[in-house]
Amino acid sequence: RPIRAGEKDGQSYRFCSAEERDDLDRRGKIIEMRSYNTVHGRWDYFTVDDGNIDIKNNNYIVIGTIEAYEKLRDYFGLRQVVPIYIEIEDGVRLSRALERERSMTQPRYEEMCRRFLADAEDFSEERQRSAGILKKFMNDDLDRCLDEITDHIKASEKDDYGY
Repeated sequence: RPIRAGEKDGQSYRFCSAEERDDLDRRGKIIEMRSYNTVHGRWDYFTVDDGNIDIKNNNYIVIGTIEAYEKLRDYFGLRQVVPIYIEIEDGVRLSRALERERSMTQPRYEEMCRRFLADAEDFSEERQRSAGILKKFMNDDLDRCLDEITDHIKASEKDDYGY
């Protein structure tokens, strides 16, 4: 997607041209990719195996969609990729999105609405179940939510993630 005001390449995202994306795809380096037809044109998001992921010796946190989780899980293996599904009440999520857009030099309210509705479908209960995501964490109290996630990770490490 186009870079937003205040974002830095390599920090918020790694931005690249369509030609670079196509080259990575041809070389089989793209693990997963999602394309969105936004009100501002097509935006592509993808994860690349650039050789920097050492899954045997390190742990990583990745933020993504359910589809991204499924592709990462399939690529690295069921026991290597564990979902931590954090949810928030829709009204809070919409309010935060609205405040984020209001802070932009050029707010994109139409895109905010499109994305909110698309996320409702992409993260539906049915999609969660079909991906095997059974445990969810409600982020209505940050400290409690973090404690629950920490406890879940510790318990999962002991029982090989319960899978």
